[in-house]
Amino acid sequence: MERGYPCDNRRMRRLVFVGCGHAHLMALRAFAGARPRGARLVVISAKPLVYYSGMVPGWIAGHYVRSQCCIELPAVIRAAGAEAVFAEAGGVDANARWVCLRDGRRIDYDVLSINVGGETDNSCFQDLGSRLLPVRPLQQFVEAWPGVMARARGKGGFRLVVVGAGAAGTELAMAAQHAFRAAAIAAQTELVASEQGCLPGFDATVLALVRSRLLAAGIVCHDGPAAGSAHGVLLADGRVLAADQVLAATGARAPRWLTLSGLALDAEGRIVVDRCHRSISHPDVFSAGDVCSRPDVAMAHSGVHAVRAGKVLGSNLLAVLRGKAPARYRPRRRTLYLLSCGDRYAIASWGRWSAQGKWVWRWKDWIDRRFVDGFQRLADPALAAPYDGR
Repeated sequence: MERGYPCDNRRMRRLVFVGCGHAHLMALRAFAGARPRGARLVVISAKPLVYYSGMVPGWIAGHYVRSQCCIELPAVIRAAGAEAVFAEAGGVDANARWVCLRDGRRIDYDVLSINVGGETDNSCFQDLGSRLLPVRPLQQFVEAWPGVMARARGKGGFRLVVVGAGAAGTELAMAAQHAFRAAAIAAQTELVASEQGCLPGFDATVLALVRSRLLAAGIVCHDGPAAGSAHGVLLADGRVLAADQVLAATGARAPRWLTLSGLALDAEGRIVVDRCHRSISHPDVFSAGDVCSRPDVAMAHSGVHAVRAGKVLGSNLLAVLRGKAPARYRPRRRTLYLLSCGDRYAIASWGRWSAQGKWVWRWKDWIDRRFVDGFQRLADPALAAPYDGR
């Protein structure tokens, strides 16, 4: 196998980022403001664009154009003083300290950080064939959605089923139904939850508000497990939901190539990290986002936590390169969720507190736009932070 990008100058410590999820975006922002001397950064990403998941339902509903929801990585990577490698990672050998790319190249590292997006576990829905569209990888989903709308326009009585009624699936169902109505498309959207029901982990008041919005949109929610069949989505009670398209938002699993990495993994195949988001088996490896888990605290796999963890991750990677101790990331006990409801209306959830209205959507819109705009500003050479000499 070809060995590309060898660490032939050992005085230069190489930090390799695998993936460009929300956490790594925040870490790159930290490096844009403080580039340590004697370090070389390499960023591996399958695509040169990253879509911000918080704005995708709004894009589906027609509130944004696609360019408003994505971040162009080349400029952000340059601002961080890093080298971009646009290729798909295919494996890691944590003992030999290299990352293997799908094209056969290997990239050696001194310090590694992993923040790749999870994979949708759609094994129960394979019988649906081409009617199945996983929400992850997000970029593939975004690229495929216009085709779904085109098929809905061309078929009377189009039926869309969203499987997975967490925050992502619920928002997508309402966004899709709003898009159908705005385009005067005769279509029906149904939502299928898991055994845990709709929005597991959310307060009952929030659930009641969301169910009310689903009802107002004409979306029927089915609780319980489901599977794919040649005829549609099979429910636990034996009913079959006819479906022209099924969106799988059933949660993320870690990439399978991690099983051969040599890293300590949990029962679901995620990288087990400590309070500093450092691998418990390999101290030169860090991770954040869906791909990792912590045994010391229950932490939801959401973009909110990934962004917050990413701030600490960036500081910790800088600290390690400077020979300093990393800091602990302390997840907040309560997380603010702003759930869009298709139209310009949203529901806020923070522990047992909740609120709803158009003003909540404007609040969410402001937060989301500020997040994406921050990286657009970072990529502007006139606005990039100067090198501080460290």
